[in-house]
Amino acid sequence: MPGAMMGFPLAEAGGGSSGANPDVSLLYDINGLAKDAPGWFDHTMAFVGEYGIVLGMAVLMAVAWWSVRRDRDSASGMAALLWAPLAAGLALLVNMPIRDFVRRPRPALQHQGLDLLVKGKTDFSFVSDHATLTMALGVGLFVAHRRYGLIGIGLAFLEAFCRVFMGVHYPTDVIGGLALGTAVVLLLAPVAMMLLTPVVRRIGVSRAAPLVRSRRRPARLSVPEADGAVDAARSRHQDNGLAA
Repeated sequence: MPGAMMGFPLAEAGGGSSGANPDVSLLYDINGLAKDAPGWFDHTMAFVGEYGIVLGMAVLMAVAWWSVRRDRDSASGMAALLWAPLAAGLALLVNMPIRDFVRRPRPALQHQGLDLLVKGKTDFSFVSDHATLTMALGVGLFVAHRRYGLIGIGLAFLEAFCRVFMGVHYPTDVIGGLALGTAVVLLLAPVAMMLLTPVVRRIGVSRAAPLVRSRRRPARLSVPEADGAVDAARSRHQDNGLAA
């Protein structure tokens, strides 16, 4: 089986934790917290882990967009902000062949005694899509704006914990997702920024400029026409100084 070849031995279905496999032991330890928690807390964690954090990341992206567009030179920051969701989508695409190759079953299909907070998860477990998505968005945000990026990365780690708490992923599933999301963003960021920054700058001098910069702040343009206007202004300033 591919799962066994990739270092994920197929454990027999049995109750209790497995001392021979730290991944399984940690799964039982974290998911065991759900058994001891009240029902309302489990329902809350299930919603947060399935939908809440993803929605929170979307709100955080919107807040970061509003903040970055108010910077005087917002082109690079806005390009990085645009790269974040693109990288997240690309990371999810990269994960598809990984999951099909590893073919690791969900924990509840291999182990008894888990408190499964979300039913109907029958697809493969490694790598976690939720962890991949949220970490890619968080790291992409960090490239654009450090403060919001740190919040996003913190949310991604919370997402990873929730997925194990809910009993739908092994710890190594979410660790792999965090690593995959980070790698896609950082490895391709130089090329992405090189391609996206000129596009954002062009938008900044078009009718769609409010999408990338606030009207309250003048754009710092780098298109050839803008460079020529700056040189002309400097020349006039020097001429006026000599005349004075």
